[in-house]
Amino acid sequence: MNKLVWKLLRQHLSAGQLTGFFLAHLLGMAIILLGIQAYCDIRPIFVHGDSFLKKDYLIATKEVSTLGNLLGSSSTFTPEEIADLQNQDFTAKVGRFTPALFDVSASMGLPNAGIHLSTEMFFEAVPDEFIDADLAQWQADPAEGILPIIIPRNYLNLYNFGFAQSRGLPQLSEGLTGLLQLNITLSGNGKRETYRGRIAGFSNRLNTLLIPQTFMDEANRRLAPEDKPAPSRLIVEVKNPSDSRIAQYFAQKHYQTEGNGLDDGKTSYFLRLLTGIVLAVGAIICLLAFYLLVLSIFLLLQKNAAKLENLLLLGYSPAQVARPYQWLAIGLNAAGLLAALGCVIWARANYLEGLHLLFPQMETANLWPSLTTGIALAALLAALNVRFIQKKVKRIWMGKAMRASSV
Repeated sequence: MNKLVWKLLRQHLSAGQLTGFFLAHLLGMAIILLGIQAYCDIRPIFVHGDSFLKKDYLIATKEVSTLGNLLGSSSTFTPEEIADLQNQDFTAKVGRFTPALFDVSASMGLPNAGIHLSTEMFFEAVPDEFIDADLAQWQADPAEGILPIIIPRNYLNLYNFGFAQSRGLPQLSEGLTGLLQLNITLSGNGKRETYRGRIAGFSNRLNTLLIPQTFMDEANRRLAPEDKPAPSRLIVEVKNPSDSRIAQYFAQKHYQTEGNGLDDGKTSYFLRLLTGIVLAVGAIICLLAFYLLVLSIFLLLQKNAAKLENLLLLGYSPAQVARPYQWLAIGLNAAGLLAALGCVIWARANYLEGLHLLFPQMETANLWPSLTTGIALAALLAALNVRFIQKKVKRIWMGKAMRASSV
């Protein structure tokens, strides 16, 4: 019976209008999905190795000069200077680097490879709110004697491409660092404590060894109770890393930023901004395509109004009459989604080839971001189309009923 209804109602279908919707829907969907997929693929290039840290942050230090040292100026930040930085419009949050006031030594070994190193070292800590990771994994376990550590990636590079090559030792990947036996010894105030170090991550932008803030505070109280830590570095989360006022303020105060934190923040900001613009354009095109399909189906319903009224008089329910048009809308949305995914796969294969040549070690995301977004968007548009068609058919039904009652 539904086939007979469809044959009756499809006579006024406009192939041009439906083709226009399909192409517009395909273009908008492809732009949105490709923008999301490209962002997920490219973003690791800028944040690789620092994913455990907040996105838009800077490491602030004071300039160190010979004249300043001779005059006895301090390189640490005073509470007034920290408060002034916190009150700037571009600042979201300010955290202090807490230095270890006790002695730290470490020995590292890989018995099967004949590796054994020992050295004096140092620790610092930043507040947990600046650590963008599972805080349950970023906690020391004194009972088990385990201490998580974040180390600079260049430390591993120095070992692999310097020490290991000169001594004929095997090189270590980041995944193999979990096999290292890292023993940490803390000493001070007549006490000596030993822990087993666990490497929790690597950093490209922090040239320091980080441990959890709570552990650092407790260790300073136990091993150096008479000393008070004075921060010589600050971690600053900024609202907009491209804000020109940041550079002006730092120059005025003679502050410096470590590494390329400001440049990396700007790059990340512009990447998100560009992605947002692309998604906005794609969303607008999708809305226009949705409007085109709704308008086309409404015109089709209007042309078939007399036939629809006759079908309703014959006993067909409004849901039965609306169903062919609803399936038409669902089919067009599904076809647009499949075509858009095909475009994304093709485009992604081309740009990934170039990116892998520039960044051989880059890690790319899978297709789940674009796939899930596409399915959700297509389902939303299809549901809206089904709803609007249902309401339009009900209006025709109500109009027929009103005319019948007036007669």
